[in-house]
Amino acid sequence: MFLIAGPCAIENREMVFLTARRLKSVCGELGIDLIFKASFDKANRTSLSDRGIGMQEGLQILSDVKTTLGLRILTDVHESWQCEPVSEVADVLQIPAFLSRQTDLLLAAAKTGRIVNVKKGQFMAPWDMQGAVSKIRSVSPKAEVWLTERGSSFGYGRLVVDMTSLVEMRKAGCPIIFDATHSVQQPSSAAGVTGGNREMVPYLMRAALAVGVDGLFLEVHPDPDHAISDAANQLRLSDIETVLRQAVAIDRLAHEL
Repeated sequence: MFLIAGPCAIENREMVFLTARRLKSVCGELGIDLIFKASFDKANRTSLSDRGIGMQEGLQILSDVKTTLGLRILTDVHESWQCEPVSEVADVLQIPAFLSRQTDLLLAAAKTGRIVNVKKGQFMAPWDMQGAVSKIRSVSPKAEVWLTERGSSFGYGRLVVDMTSLVEMRKAGCPIIFDATHSVQQPSSAAGVTGGNREMVPYLMRAALAVGVDGLFLEVHPDPDHAISDAANQLRLSDIETVLRQAVAIDRLAHEL
């Protein structure tokens, strides 16, 4: 099991480094391969609110994390032109769920030669993700593609997770990741702001690990209640060791079955 983890948005250098150092320490102790995640722009938002620090400053902070702490980096791309400059820093380019069918974005990410992590759209069936994989490999046949489950729309303001989707997406021949924190979102449920329930994250995480996944995706923040994005569903940094100890134990057991 590998881990993609970090704050939802890059708010400032101090918060990012605080989170990255703690994650590196815990993952080092538990033997988890960590890829540090943070977004320089939150472009897919319900309302016009704080989107983050911006690409130029955000990439500089991520580059410094990579150089100083020796961590691999994952971050989102929202437009095709961003892929090339972002690939100079990031080891993994992430396609946000809302953009998982955007052909030009998928092709541009593939052309960088970086790993491409495609998050399954909340509106998509798991078997439809084969289309995203095919688009990427049409320009880069040997591209490494990851697929991430992050819940499916269930009426208005609610997501549910169909654990069989983890099995179905594996048929595409790609590593499968479970995003436990976005799966507990309650989109646009709080006066135009996305709500959520972080208390349910460990339960969904355990279920996905029992089914069998290659990686976990967890958003973590030192003070999530005051985060500029995903305040309701990010995990508290102080809780991450407990959560990851559970994850390692269940992952180990699942592989013994």
